[in-house]
Amino acid sequence: MLARLILAIISTLLEEVALVVIVLWGLPQLDIHIPLAGLIAMMVAWGAISVITYRMGSRALRRKPVTGLPAMIGSRGEVVSPLAPKGVIRIKSELWEATSAGRRINAGEEVTVMGQEGLKLVVRKSSPGDVEGTE
Repeated sequence: MLARLILAIISTLLEEVALVVIVLWGLPQLDIHIPLAGLIAMMVAWGAISVITYRMGSRALRRKPVTGLPAMIGSRGEVVSPLAPKGVIRIKSELWEATSAGRRINAGEEVTVMGQEGLKLVVRKSSPGDVEGTE
């Protein structure tokens, strides 16, 4: 991770230098003049964008990858088509076939994955105390 941070800092500095060169040399060639305050504002904005994208990327790289159906146990989703007892649910923007472990569950209700049967998920209606295991 340290190498990634160093590379991010160096690339951001090079991008800032390119911005300065364009504003102080390139644009005046086209008779476009940006005041020093405008250049500073652009550099601050570019630096902020770089920090935000670095942090988002770092968070995504640290996230444990979810692989296979067994890893989905404990995940929460929303019912797309009523489970009576079979239907479709949405988990993390993916549609899955599911079977209700209990009674009918209507569309729009939140469910928790309890297990799997073949390629189908077994779910039950979520309760307020449920804690999601994969996010």
